[in-house]
Amino acid sequence: MNSRQTLRIALISVLTVGAGSIAATNAHAANAPKMDKCYGINAAHKNDCMSPGHSCAGQDAKARDPNAFVAVPAGLCAKIDGGSTKPAKGCPALRAASFRTQAPIQAQAGIGLRAPHVARVLRERPAIPWLEVHSENYFAAGGAAHHALEQIRADYPLSFHGVGLSLGSADRLDDVHLRRLRALVDRYQPSLVSEHISWGAIDGVHSNDLLPLPHTREAVELLVSRITQVEDALARPILIENISTYLRFRADQMPESAFVAEIVRRSGCGLLLEVNNVYVNSVNHGFDAHDYLSAVPAQCVREIHLAGFTRKEGLSAPLLIDSHDHAVAEEVWTLYRSALRRFGPRPTLIEWDARIPALETLLAEAERAANYLHAHDPEFA
Repeated sequence: MNSRQTLRIALISVLTVGAGSIAATNAHAANAPKMDKCYGINAAHKNDCMSPGHSCAGQDAKARDPNAFVAVPAGLCAKIDGGSTKPAKGCPALRAASFRTQAPIQAQAGIGLRAPHVARVLRERPAIPWLEVHSENYFAAGGAAHHALEQIRADYPLSFHGVGLSLGSADRLDDVHLRRLRALVDRYQPSLVSEHISWGAIDGVHSNDLLPLPHTREAVELLVSRITQVEDALARPILIENISTYLRFRADQMPESAFVAEIVRRSGCGLLLEVNNVYVNSVNHGFDAHDYLSAVPAQCVREIHLAGFTRKEGLSAPLLIDSHDHAVAEEVWTLYRSALRRFGPRPTLIEWDARIPALETLLAEAERAANYLHAHDPEFA
């Protein structure tokens, strides 16, 4: 008797025994309520693995396992905050670190480092927990900008935030851009690396803007593929940021919140949640910003951005522009506090990219964010 015949007999035996077992349990199963596995529940803002009902119960209290589930009556999962009948891929903070990096950025408030403030930061070394820079500003191999950043890196954790990779373009990813980004990441080993859910180039022409994508399954597939390509090229995970938008597509198949959630769940990347953009889009497109927060998988939110907007007056409909040239609006601070209640404290950045004020103004905004961070349960920090 050869190995194939042996395997065939073994399979027949298993199926025969299995059929008997199934028949014996059918009567009981017919009377039992149908149950679904519900993944990603964040009950009462407590750690998934701290709850006895979760499949990851007993694991490290700091873990937030996206593959943990609770059995719930069929149809109930979709009504539970953060619930999904499909397991999520692990987010960056849940993976074993296999790449070189600075120390992780804690749940503290930092600022975007822009050219007008570099000399003063070098001279005074103000008490800022961390700094973020735009990746493309450092693509040249040498010069004064790198000399300054190397000194700053010695005292501050860094985040590199990209604006030019054009993840959602119909064109293939720019290999030269990726190589430069990899060289930059290898050189500085930043704590975080991020990009945007957008496109901005086609046929070699760059728009100098972050352009929106239709919220379709095809776009999800494209972005998941591109994120995987980037993470493979950099040999480390990235975060992606939700953008502000000023139009909708007739082809949309899902709301923006579901689109973003599906991308991070499918790709396993982290989410850089831009709270100002959530508020801007909620006004421009007429949705509930708190519903948006509820749809985002909490375990994948690794960083939060706050910025200012411009309100356009005299129009037939409300319009906010994500201008990054004002202080954070009160409405956005309110939404930020809701985000902290939903996700727990996360590293938070104040962005200010135009009409840049004195450093003291940015530090005051960061201090306000820090006060809200410190007001929340340290379990999440």
